[in-house]
Amino acid sequence: MSGAPTAVPGPRVGDPPVPVDPAESAWAEYVAAARQLDGVRRAAATAAGEQARSVTAAREELTGVRERLAAQQSRLRELGVPAISLAPTPPEVSEAARSMAGGPSAVLAALRAAGGWADAADDALAAHGLPRLARWPARPRNLLVYGPLALVVPLLQLVLYAVAGAGPVTVLALLVGLPLPAVAFMLGWLAVGRVFRPRPTDRVDRTPRFGALVCLVPAVLTAAGLLLAMLPG
Repeated sequence: MSGAPTAVPGPRVGDPPVPVDPAESAWAEYVAAARQLDGVRRAAATAAGEQARSVTAAREELTGVRERLAAQQSRLRELGVPAISLAPTPPEVSEAARSMAGGPSAVLAALRAAGGWADAADDALAAHGLPRLARWPARPRNLLVYGPLALVVPLLQLVLYAVAGAGPVTVLALLVGLPLPAVAFMLGWLAVGRVFRPRPTDRVDRTPRFGALVCLVPAVLTAAGLLLAMLPG
């Protein structure tokens, strides 16, 4: 016998249609509807999750923007800007409301844009006066503060020695000047944080080891030089 499969004749033209089982048809429609419903449910869950993440991010962004705007407002008032100029006008409020009408995602985008404007405002404020030096490398910038403070006491001691000579007054000045390098360092540490902070939220590198060395070396050299000068020759 031949192993070839036997062809099954298909329906011929004119043959009566094959009856469809109502149960099978209903089951197929149920499966299709269940798949469609599952797809809708998954899409809704994804959209809800994205919306919840947008809401959380918008709240965090809003907190940060509020803090930065409050600091900028305080600084502008110190510079003499009228308070009425710092409040938004009704047209600006309406325009902001329209830009955030698209839901949490639109609100988040608007808040991030406001954060960018706050960055630009901070840069503009930092472009005036000493805060401009905040962009310098840390050590040369901080030397402008630590250096003058470190030289105050040694210069006074040298002037006193030139006026009074090698006597009890100069010795007393040397003894009094021993703890003053630490005082100069603390004053410099505080001044660096206040003068070179471009934004209220930024942290300034105060280079404490470098500052302590700058404040200590002039005092040590001056004390050693005066002691050698006062030794009997």
